[in-house]
Amino acid sequence: MTIAAKRLSNRHFTALLSMMMALTAIAIDMMLPAFDQIRASFGLAADSTRVAQIVTIFFIGMALAQYFYGPLADRFGRKPVLYAGFGIYALGALGSLLAPSLNLVLVSRFIWGVGAAAPRVVSVSIVRDYYSGDRMSRAMSYIMAVFVMVPILAPSIGAALIKVFPWQSIFAFCLVFVAVIAAWATVLPETLAPQDRRPIEPRAIWAATLEVLSNRITIGYALAMTAIFSVFTSYLASSERIFGDFYGRPGEFPFIFGGIAAVMGVAMLTNAQIVERVGTRRLVHVVLVGYVAASAILAAVAGVAGGHLPFWPFVLGLAVMIVFHSLLVPNLNAIAMLPMGHIAGTASAVIGTISLAIGAFLGSMIDRTYTDSAMPLLIAFLGFGVLALAVVLWAERGRLVVPPHESLASLDG
Repeated sequence: MTIAAKRLSNRHFTALLSMMMALTAIAIDMMLPAFDQIRASFGLAADSTRVAQIVTIFFIGMALAQYFYGPLADRFGRKPVLYAGFGIYALGALGSLLAPSLNLVLVSRFIWGVGAAAPRVVSVSIVRDYYSGDRMSRAMSYIMAVFVMVPILAPSIGAALIKVFPWQSIFAFCLVFVAVIAAWATVLPETLAPQDRRPIEPRAIWAATLEVLSNRITIGYALAMTAIFSVFTSYLASSERIFGDFYGRPGEFPFIFGGIAAVMGVAMLTNAQIVERVGTRRLVHVVLVGYVAASAILAAVAGVAGGHLPFWPFVLGLAVMIVFHSLLVPNLNAIAMLPMGHIAGTASAVIGTISLAIGAFLGSMIDRTYTDSAMPLLIAFLGFGVLALAVVLWAERGRLVVPPHESLASLDG
């Protein structure tokens, strides 16, 4: 941990970075209960999937912008880039609030996503500035566990708002939220040391990018995270339709979604303890095998049921897959970042761009396959789980479950 980092307690640091990362979640999850009203407001059919673009276009904007924020954060420091992102985030939220058509909402959501990219890149960079090795995985787990509290509450807050105010009030809430976080973040010290600042030169940026892309561990684990994230993106965009239309429980959606998010939070808190005992790489390898096995069982059971898995078996199976997701994402990200400590901002940006851009695109492809059941999601869990396992096998040169004595220190850059 840096000297500057010691100014904040661990709890304060965790809470602040969690809320910075939660800016993404609140911009997405609060929207989900309002999809029916948005369809009605813009004259869309009751079963239209176009409204899901409000989620996917946000992810695309966020993914594309990350690559630019990373080198800026490595040159000018973490805080100036963070506050530029806050401003663009607020601009996108304001544009969405005032937009008279769905097309203009989507344009504003893209801008909003561009702004949300900065807190994401800067947060991961700061964690890498503070920590390395298994300590980074544990820190990311605690941050993500607190961060997950937002998806637990956000749909209920969104549902409560639209009962009293127009659905656009959700955008106003997000404006207030980012203003509060921006004010809070003033206590965060600058964590990039002056001697570590890199020039903004195309050659230097390209060299750093190539270093990220050519590192077998970094790119392998980043691609595995991308595969897992693709399915999760589809779940986020289509969960309202799955629970509301397929299972006929629209009124219960905020509670179901929040309950599954609570499972994520518990899993991420548990992850921090498991990492301390068994190590990050061993945990990732074991969980990936479990992810593939569980998804295969779930898809097979659904196939026997004609693709229409009953509600409770689906929810329980989904909860299991979300637990695996929660144990994988922070650790895959941490391992991918470990060799890149000397170019943390650029590495965070490249990894984030790959995982979000490709993940959002693939997630939108999954969304288009939904007809009258959640079977496409179950098949996606299996297919992308196999892909993630294959990529990790490639990154580890065909070897899984590294011995306990092989720590992450050998990867630390």
